[in-house]
Amino acid sequence: MEQRVSYVSTAGAAPPADLRTALHAGLAPDGGLYLPSPLAPLPPGTIAAMRDAPWTDVARAVARHLLEPELDRGTVDAIVREALDFPLPLVPLTDRVHVLELFHGPTGAFKDVGAQFLARALAATRAPGEATTVLTATSGDTGGAVAHAFHGMPGTRVVILFPIGQVSPLQERQFTTLGGNVTALGVRGTFDDCQRLVKEVFATREMAGRLRLTSANSINVGRLLPQVFYYFYAAAQLADRAEVLVSVPSGNFGNLAAGLIAKRLGAPVARLVAATNANDVVPEYLETGRFVARPSVRTISSAMDVGNPSNFERVHALYDGDVARLRRDVAGRAFDDDATRQCMAQTFRRRGYVLDPHSAVGMLGLEAELTAHPRANGVLLATAHPAKFADAVEPEVGCGVAAPPALARLAQLESRYATIEPRLDALAPHLP
Repeated sequence: MEQRVSYVSTAGAAPPADLRTALHAGLAPDGGLYLPSPLAPLPPGTIAAMRDAPWTDVARAVARHLLEPELDRGTVDAIVREALDFPLPLVPLTDRVHVLELFHGPTGAFKDVGAQFLARALAATRAPGEATTVLTATSGDTGGAVAHAFHGMPGTRVVILFPIGQVSPLQERQFTTLGGNVTALGVRGTFDDCQRLVKEVFATREMAGRLRLTSANSINVGRLLPQVFYYFYAAAQLADRAEVLVSVPSGNFGNLAAGLIAKRLGAPVARLVAATNANDVVPEYLETGRFVARPSVRTISSAMDVGNPSNFERVHALYDGDVARLRRDVAGRAFDDDATRQCMAQTFRRRGYVLDPHSAVGMLGLEAELTAHPRANGVLLATAHPAKFADAVEPEVGCGVAAPPALARLAQLESRYATIEPRLDALAPHLP
């Protein structure tokens, strides 16, 4: 008999939830974040069969393990087929360095994996006639990915909060030009202010209930689960290597949490690198054992400008707060803008490969960890198409970066959004 996965809160004061409740509630009633439990490893034969298998076959195998029997196999397979119909190339740069390009979805960012999957999972678990409001904060790529995943979906309203002037113009157009069921609100503040507002709305039970509120941030476990899939995919393609390290560009730390879940489920990943910019609260925690949130600092890798990453709760809970155990699986690495620029320039000059600033931070982290583990092989999770950050990339590589057609079209569109102060009373009138 298959073991049913339930969802437990990181705060520990809410009863376990089923899949539908976890997806549609977003936050647990005690304010915690949901984690799947138990995290029983996939059968060894299932993992062995992933070697050289297509991306969607790997995704389907992991999704079945996590979502059956609560969702029937036909529904699980349909969600994977419809949501993840774009490639994730693994590009070798050297014998030891590989780049998993996660940016071939509709908005050119790794967030498409989670957002496209979540939109279809919510639709598959929604009661007939039920309406849902998706409230999401973005530091850049999440907004576009969520807006496109839910745009035009019946029974769904989307509200995107973003910090004015702190996302790239192209990123901004991805969620401010759609209209229809998508509303964009520019917040006079930081991403941390946007994220706080989302949590305050969820904590206001009357408002959350009236709106039938859910979130498509990585707060929602449905965004996190599909990110687990590509750790298995990358590791399976390097199954002949003795030891595989994965470097994760990290801001809100959902992608890292997904990697740690994958490792617990049996993905053959030896170690992960939490690579970040000047907003280094998690590397600092790994070094000192103390987590101290602080105001975010602006950098050229803007999507990682997070001073109080919400998914740290999940990372902390997965290891029961044992920093020594976490250190065995995760290395924290932080780099400034000068190092990021230099990495973009050198990678292009030496390898002819163009990195966006976030992926460059990840490359720096991978190179540092490979130096410390000379027998290991590495995978960089490349999180965004470099054309999304052309202003930062082109001066370093010395040439233009061609945008995919879907991104190029955005240059002709005008952003439309309302502006609010970072207060709940300023947000409330704009909610449906």
